[in-house]
Amino acid sequence: MLISRPPYGLAPTPFRFAALAALAGRAPLGGRREVALATYLTARLADDVLGESGLAPPIRAERARNARRWLSTVALPAPVRQPLARLIDASAGGAGETSQALRAVIAVTAEYLDQGARLELEQLAETLETQALVK
Repeated sequence: MLISRPPYGLAPTPFRFAALAALAGRAPLGGRREVALATYLTARLADDVLGESGLAPPIRAERARNARRWLSTVALPAPVRQPLARLIDASAGGAGETSQALRAVIAVTAEYLDQGARLELEQLAETLETQALVK
């Protein structure tokens, strides 16, 4: 039996990085939650590099500056902070440098993230790498 949406119903809005956002919502206050939130923010910035939904370079640069400022206020473990900062900076550039920075973030945040969140980041890194090869 098929159930159709009412004619006045809206199409569902896609939500990028749902597993990462859910992890941040479930995690207790402190380390794991802070890492998940910072990783979510940087993943959103990296996603904006993608051609089909990307933002113009000047807008990405401004967002990176603001995100860098926000990152300085978050209590993060030392080994995680620097790769996240590099990813923020790379998000103002091209897909190649962003994918490399994202791979570094995946490596240092693996112990803090669950399988679903890591998979979302891996898929983003692969998409960025593909885009970098095409250009």
